[in-house]
Order: sequence, then C-alpha cells, then structure tokens
Amino acid sequence: MTAVTETGRQRLRGWRPWDAVWRETCAVGRAARAAWRAPGRERDLVVQSLKAAGAALLAWLVAGVWMDDPMALMAPWVALVLVQATVYSSVRLGTQQFAAICAGALLASGAQVLTEDNTGALALSLPVLMLIANWSRFGQQGIYAATTAVFVLVSGTAVSASAVGHRLGQAALGAFIGVAVNALVLPPIHLRDVRENLSALAREAGDVLHSVADDMCKSEWDAQTATGWSSASARLQRRVETLRSARSWSQESLRLTYGPLRMLNRAPAAVPPEEEDQRWSRATGHITALIRTLAVAADENRTPTPPEGPVLDLCARLLRLIGDTCLTEADRLLGKIDETRPGEATEATMKELHERLQVELREHAGQGAARAAVLGTLLLQAENLWAEIVPEQQAQ
Repeated sequence: MTAVTETGRQRLRGWRPWDAVWRETCAVGRAARAAWRAPGRERDLVVQSLKAAGAALLAWLVAGVWMDDPMALMAPWVALVLVQATVYSSVRLGTQQFAAICAGALLASGAQVLTEDNTGALALSLPVLMLIANWSRFGQQGIYAATTAVFVLVSGTAVSASAVGHRLGQAALGAFIGVAVNALVLPPIHLRDVRENLSALAREAGDVLHSVADDMCKSEWDAQTATGWSSASARLQRRVETLRSARSWSQESLRLTYGPLRMLNRAPAAVPPEEEDQRWSRATGHITALIRTLAVAADENRTPTPPEGPVLDLCARLLRLIGDTCLTEADRLLGKIDETRPGEATEATMKELHERLQVELREHAGQGAARAAVLGTLLLQAENLWAEIVPEQQAQ
C-alpha cells in the first residue's frame, strides 16, 4: 500500500501547476536563446511579431493622430492582423478581410436604419452575418463580418453614408499599411525551413534504421517490438508531411516579394530542389515497407516467418550502414560537411553485405517460401533504400 501511495504522489507531483509553469518557462528561455544566437524560426517569429505591432502603431498614428479620425480603431485593428507569415497571404487575407468588413458594416448600418435600435439591429444582422462568415470565399476571415457589425453598432455613432464610408476607409488604410509593412520591412522568406526539414527527415530515417537494426538482433520479436516499429513509421510519415508544408510555405513566401529586399532577411540564397523531397519521400516509403514486412513476420498468426541465425546480423549491419549514410546526408544538407557520396570503405562494405545476403537468400529458398519471402523483401527494400539515398550520379 505504501508503494502505491508513493507512486501516486510522484504522478501528482508531475502535474503540479508550478511544474507546468517551469517547463513552459524553460521552453521560452530556449526559444529566446535560439532567437538571439542565430537566424531561425524563433527569430523569424520575433521579427513578425514586432512588425505586426509596428504596423498597428503606424496605422494608429496615421488615422488617429495625424488624421484625427474618431473612428480610427479600424485601421490599427486591420493592420495588426494582416502582417501574416508571407506577403502573398497578407494580400490574399487582406482582400478577404476587407470584403468581410464591408459586408459587416453595410448590413449592420442597414439593420440600424430599419430597426432604429442597436439591439434590434444586432438581432437582425448577426444571424445573417454568421451565415455569411461560413462562406468559403471568405476563408477564415468571414468572422470579421460579424465582429465589424458589433463594432459599428456599439460605437454609438449615428448611421450615415459618411460614417460608413469612414469605417471602410479606415479598414482600407489599415489593410494597406499592414501589407506594405510586411512586404517592405524584412519580408518573410521561409527558404530555411525546407533545408532544415529535409535534414530532419534524413536524420529521422537514420535513427529509425538504427533502431530497427538493434531490434533485429533480439532473440524474439513480440507485439511491443512491432508496435515500436509502427510508431517509428508513423513519425517518418509526419516528417514527410511537415516537409511538404515547408516546401509550400517556401514557394509562397517568394510570391509578391521584391527581390533585393529578400537579401535583408539573410535567408539562404537557394534551397534543395524539389527532387530532393521526392527522393526522401520514396526512401521513407521503402522504410515503411521494410517495417511492415518485419511487423508481419513478428505476428505469430501470419504465415511469413523471420529468418534466423547469422543472416539477421547481416541484415542489421546493412541497415546500420544505410542509417549512417542517412545521418551523413542530414549533416550535408545543413552544410556541416561537404561530402556528397559515401567513402570507398562504406561502398565496399555495402557491396560485401549485399553479396553475402544474396547467398543467404538462395540458401533460405531451400528452407521454405515463408522464410525466404521475408528475407527477400528485406533485401529488396534495403537495395531500394541505398539506391535512393546514394543516387547513381553521386555514387559514380
């Protein structure tokens, strides 16, 4: 009973609020140090946040101080939310948001004219505007139609053509300032993310192959081992999706950005070509197929059975070798090393292992199709992996 109580106390200790606060504080500290040390995602986030605040302040100075407009709230509000992750998204979202704001201001003003009462105008306009907010043409900006109606009706300003024109004019001013600040002041360029995600995918592939190689040397494979392999395969697939997202952001960040201003962001001059994404996506598919074969062989209720004896050590050595090459590729993608191909010793070892496994495969073929099928599939996927990770133009 004492051991159970102590275990419960330890679990509760991990859920204490100050523990969560401490972990978050440490995470913020790491992010701050990363932003200070070198360019990266953390520094990009700081720059975008300061740009958004600066755009809102500039819009307020123009509309509220210089123009002395009593309805200047719209300008900084719109400017703040339009400093987006890319210039293209700022323009696209700005167009959607301005259309939503126009719809909200016009419908709210029309409802106030009909009802001559703010409460009645809200009751009349908000249901319609919330339906409009879900229109796909507005994207995620549709909600601004309803919020604009609330601002218009609770501001206490009498409805008139001049007042509506003022609100729309302030929204247009805020949109212009937000987009201009985002496009002209350190325009966000996300070229670095592609290289980092490619490197992370290559490193993850190497770690997975090393882990599978270690498991292959165990005397028995159980359900827990197969579950671990499946989890590793799922992590690789998530890495591929993250890489695709980074590539999309990279391409979008170059749209509508002025060429000379890109240099101010100190982003990489170039990114790996899309062929690299496809190459590592295919490699991930081969690793997934290899893991699926091992998981089937580990299932006692399935016909295929894993090979036994020294051949498993050969397979493990082969996967470790390929995993080492993946880790080398990860460093190369980040510019840490200049090597573009494996060394002669690595290629010789790979050739030797391949030949020995071919001999073992012929011997296993005489022991039954179930055992030979697993070894043959493992060898095929290993060959496919090596061909993808070390393309022919690099290996020559």
